[in-house]
Amino acid sequence: MKCMILAAGYGKRMMPLTKETPKPLLKIGNETLLDRNIKHVLLNGFDEIIINVSHHGDKIKEHLIKNYKDHNITLVEEPYPYGTGGALVNAKDHLGDETILIINADIFHVFDLSKLNRETECIHLVGIENPDHNIDGDFNIGPDGKVFCNDINQLTWSGISLLNTDILSKIDNNNFPFDSWSSIVLPQIKKEKVTGEIYSDIWLDVGTKDRLEHANKILKEEN
Repeated sequence: MKCMILAAGYGKRMMPLTKETPKPLLKIGNETLLDRNIKHVLLNGFDEIIINVSHHGDKIKEHLIKNYKDHNITLVEEPYPYGTGGALVNAKDHLGDETILIINADIFHVFDLSKLNRETECIHLVGIENPDHNIDGDFNIGPDGKVFCNDINQLTWSGISLLNTDILSKIDNNNFPFDSWSSIVLPQIKKEKVTGEIYSDIWLDVGTKDRLEHANKILKEEN
């Protein structure tokens, strides 16, 4: 099964750490964020990986050639970050006609990917309890497993999801950049076609220097 790892952002909130280093290559312990997610994906049976790159993409490319030359990893280069939605549309020729896993390169987690249903008719989101940096949340999950949004949202999108790539063929938009939430996910939520589940273990969106430090602290405590 295929997995796309989103790794093309500028990492502006991480400056100056990302001035010369792309955010996915920042380290938690002795491993980069990207390595942690690649290894986790491979261990859970996703044997074909697509990674989009842009900001300092040459450094990610060099890193992958050095460390993963025997693995089936395809790089999709963007002249500038196309956004999470633009990245998927731009890479659709590499994603095939099937359900794929999508995961952000900059999340720190231990989510058991092997428990995911490998098929979805539309989109399946993994949600977490709202963190301090997103207290208003993104969505809720009803008793039937369907995702919905209202004025009070109990869950935040973890950056882990399943996508039926047939959806991408219906999106006619190359006005990059654009995000996946407003352009791809939310329209399907309104059609009541999105399902979800809750994950409640270790998770951090490593989008700031403080959260990178927190992730390193958690790792030390776990070990």
